[in-house]
Parts: sequence; C-alpha cells; structure tokens
Amino acid sequence: MRTNRQWLLGKRPKGPVAETHFRLAEAPAPGPQDGEALVQNLYLSTDPTQRGWMSRDTYLPVVRLLEVMRSFAVGRVVESKNPAFAPGELVSGLFGWQDYAIVKQHQQVLRVPQDVPIPQSMSALGVTGLTAYFGLLEIGQPKPGDTVVVSGAAGATGSVVGQIARLKGCRAIGIAGGKEKCEWLVREARFDAAIDYKAEDVGARLRELCPKGIDVYFDNVGGAILDHALACLAMHGRVVLCGAIATYNDDALVGPKNYLNLLLKRGRMEGFIILDYLARAGPALAQLAGWLKAGELVDRVDVLEGFENVPKALVRLFAGANQGKQLVKIAD
Repeated sequence: MRTNRQWLLGKRPKGPVAETHFRLAEAPAPGPQDGEALVQNLYLSTDPTQRGWMSRDTYLPVVRLLEVMRSFAVGRVVESKNPAFAPGELVSGLFGWQDYAIVKQHQQVLRVPQDVPIPQSMSALGVTGLTAYFGLLEIGQPKPGDTVVVSGAAGATGSVVGQIARLKGCRAIGIAGGKEKCEWLVREARFDAAIDYKAEDVGARLRELCPKGIDVYFDNVGGAILDHALACLAMHGRVVLCGAIATYNDDALVGPKNYLNLLLKRGRMEGFIILDYLARAGPALAQLAGWLKAGELVDRVDVLEGFENVPKALVRLFAGANQGKQLVKIAD
C-alpha cells in the first residue's frame, strides 16, 4: 500500500499567500482504472498562476477547499492500464501537490525525454519555456531591430523571453528586482540592459533606454510597471499579457491607467494561455533544445528539497526570493 502525501487548499487567501493557507494530509495512493496510469511525482512546480487558482475561476476552475493544490509536476509512471504509457516513462502535467496522481484518458500530458534533466524539462524545456516561445513569437511578433522589454525578467519565463528576443535580432531590456538579478540578466543571459525596479525609477529608465519607444512589451507583473511600459509604447507597439504577479494578492484587480496610449500609438494588447499551445509543443521544444545545446540560451533553476517545503516555495516566489524557475524535489 502506497501512502500519498498531499498538500490541500485549507482556506482562501485574503492578501498575500502564506503557508497557513495549506493543510498537509495523507491518504492511500489511488490505483489506475482501465485507460489510466499512476504517476509518482518527483518534482513539483510553483507558479504565479496558482495564486489565482486559489481564489477564483480563471481559465481553469477555482481549486476547491480541501482539494489537492493544483500544480504542474514531473513524475514517473509506476503502474499503467493505458497502452499509451509504459512504466518507467517520465511525464509532466497538472498532477498537483501530492506524491501520486492518476493520469486520465485524454488528459494533456507531455513526455520528458530521458536525456533531459528533469529541472530543465520544467523550465526552459518545459511549460515556462513554451510560454516564452509562443507568447513572444506568436503574440508579440518581434522583428529584427525591435526593442523588446520584459518584466519579471529574471524569472523562468521572462529570462527566456529576453534571450529569444536577442536571438531574433532585437534589443532585449529586462526589468527585475535587485542588483544580483539585473547583473545576471546582462552578464549571463546577455540582455542589452536591465532595470532594477527596487532601486531605479522605472519610467525614467525606460525613456532613457527606449528613446524610440517599446516595440514589444512582455508583461509578467501588471500593476505600475505595465503602466510605465504603456506610456513608452512605440507606434504599432504590441503588449503581450502573460501574467500580473504584482496584483495577484490584491482583493480587487485594477486595470492600467495608460491604456489610452494603445489608441494613440495604434497599439495592440493581447493575452494568451499556454494550454492552448501544448499540441504544438514538439517543434518549439526542439528549437529551444537546439539553442540550449548551442549555448545561445541559458537556464536558471531554483530547487528546494522536501515535500514539507512545497508551500514555502510558493511564498518564496511571491517574495521574489527565487533565482529562476522555482521547483521542489520530493523524490529521487
């Protein structure tokens, strides 16, 4: 009999997410029915979107109270009654904060290549890398010579966005919090410039670094920084709405004040959800893997260990304490 440790949503947050919003539980691990497979999770993901899932219906239904906290994870198939999955295979999907999960028929699942390290398969070669790839190239549509600005630039998605922009012949400018993160963006990820929102005037620095305006703004944070970017939008500029981590803890969401600049600059602001693109993941992952192998793309992953530290990892994410993609390793 396998024991399944689970982190359940204990109460809905009002304001910042805290470890006290979750409840630890144990239950027998489920067995697969016909057409299903049982996966043992090895690494769990923490992502800004989880804060929304805790409070309200979004592009997915709200997580119910005392339900396993929803999350992406990578695990190994340990038992299968579905010929599409073989024991020993590594797979990723929305398996939740638990030791064991059932993969149902028709559930969206990605296979993890055996030659790819699991942390990398959850970062540059996972959902966050795909988010950067499709968000920038399909929604932002950058052209050589464009100025691309990305907020949350030292995070898992933002860092890949800026590097893809550079590879496509654009100027890449990142906005991040803290000297160390900004230095990493310029030194390791080879951004053209970085703005420390904790120590600098973001609006003034954007005007200085983008004298002809911002052609593509990839937004991961929302709030005041989105307003600064809208104020600096170039003619026919594009704003890619990926996330708004700066506002997720707010009880009421407030829209941008400078949205009228979209009209004046004949701009476009468009949101997207990566789940809509997973069917096209194969070619995108091949391109990302090629850039990594060639040394054109660097990846940064922050791993905590221990099932007991899963809620702490999400709190770290919202405090900006993580360095790159925030994961938790729960099994070998």
